[in-house]
Amino acid sequence: MTTLRRSCSACARAKHRCDLQTPRCSRCVKRNTTCIFVNEPLTAKSPLPPAPNASTISTNREANDTNLSLVRLQSARNHLSDTPELPLTIGAGYHDPFDTLPQTGLPRARVRGLIHHFLTKIAFQYYPLDLDPKTNPFVVSWWPLALKDPALFHVSLQTASLDDELLAQKGFASSDILMADSVSLLRRKVENPILAIQDETMDAVVTLAAIEYGKGNIQTSKMHISGVKRMVEVRGGIQKVKESSPITARMVPWVSMLVLGVPQFPTQDDEGFGDGISAISLWKDSSIASCAARSLMDLKSLHLNPVLEDTITRLRNIFGKYSRHSTGLATPLELSSTDLHDLTCFVLHRLLPLPAIEDVNALTADISDAMHCATSIFMFIIHGHTYYTHITILNSLVLRLKTHLECMEVSTNDISPVFVWLHSVGMVASTEIGDSQWFLDRARLIANTLDIRSWDDILANLECVLWFHNSRTKSFKHQWVHILTGELPDLAKIGT
Repeated sequence: MTTLRRSCSACARAKHRCDLQTPRCSRCVKRNTTCIFVNEPLTAKSPLPPAPNASTISTNREANDTNLSLVRLQSARNHLSDTPELPLTIGAGYHDPFDTLPQTGLPRARVRGLIHHFLTKIAFQYYPLDLDPKTNPFVVSWWPLALKDPALFHVSLQTASLDDELLAQKGFASSDILMADSVSLLRRKVENPILAIQDETMDAVVTLAAIEYGKGNIQTSKMHISGVKRMVEVRGGIQKVKESSPITARMVPWVSMLVLGVPQFPTQDDEGFGDGISAISLWKDSSIASCAARSLMDLKSLHLNPVLEDTITRLRNIFGKYSRHSTGLATPLELSSTDLHDLTCFVLHRLLPLPAIEDVNALTADISDAMHCATSIFMFIIHGHTYYTHITILNSLVLRLKTHLECMEVSTNDISPVFVWLHSVGMVASTEIGDSQWFLDRARLIANTLDIRSWDDILANLECVLWFHNSRTKSFKHQWVHILTGELPDLAKIGT
């Protein structure tokens, strides 16, 4: 008689829950008895050489360049490692006396360690906008779902395992086990029309997309994104998803954009109609100028794409409400981390698909396109890395910006603040991607040509165009002070 039983024969006879460890389960090892599995456990692995691309949900396979994989993974880790591991006890020594955790192919001690790693480090690397364990969405929203969903549980542990094993540089044994089982569990879910569109399923698939992208498996990553887009479509759009899981509705568009290089979801209109990404309430009120007593450059003189001009105008008004100029406070009000993330996601999905401006002279076209690139870059800078590093898409934007700036001659004229702002944005972003010399040289040329002597002079030019004070814009002052004085100031002591 055929049986689908996964436990070993000894545990089955004793009616004891088997932990499915191979080649011998823990109970058989303790009792020193023979351990026989009628059916090989789902989590069983033959000694590891890992199969490349065991993660793909379809039957397609692609070559895996190990060197590229390590480079991408290390790059992701480097750009997310600015978030320190928090001294939390949450997850430490995670006890499960009633064996309620989803079963994995790893020893329980290893699983407990990965849980701790996820809850104390990965959750805050993925969402550094909120470092409070009482409110971080990966701790308070994601993790409870993972405990109830084996596929999401495996994928979550895999993010912790990859980070841990990449640091140890001793291979990816645990990660390979978790990846294979994650895919197996997800295959079962996507075959069920109800389970296939659950929040937990989308969370797991989009996370796999980010993991595969970091490992260099680009086609597999794109396939996962295609799948999650279909899930969102069946659910009725990203706003319907947001009603049940805000973190899913935020993560899916963001990761999809980073993986494919362009936004994959539309935005709602100014009245909030449509099933696309919605704007924060501040956006809807931002068409009216703020009370900030600032001298802003007239954007009309730049002949920008109308959507770009409207976007910069609204951003000026939103940011103006949180500046020292408008509040008169020594310490300005702060835009909440959630609002900043939602605003950035909305703006990038609105701007990045814009076509190049046409029917204008070459200089006007270069300025408009440069402003398009730089505004998108600026939003990435003030937002920071979330969920996964945005270094690839940032590099593409910086190269495009540089191409347009190379066509412009630096001179003293009515749009001098634009040159200062464009080169400042490019300089800070290019430092992040490790190719900044051209922008540094141009910045020195600008300082000499425009007779700029101090950071205050630079800041006055930046505020004429578009500016926002937060911890991440300290890098602007850091770079300019170094150029103007030759000194490298302490970032911790820099105030914006």
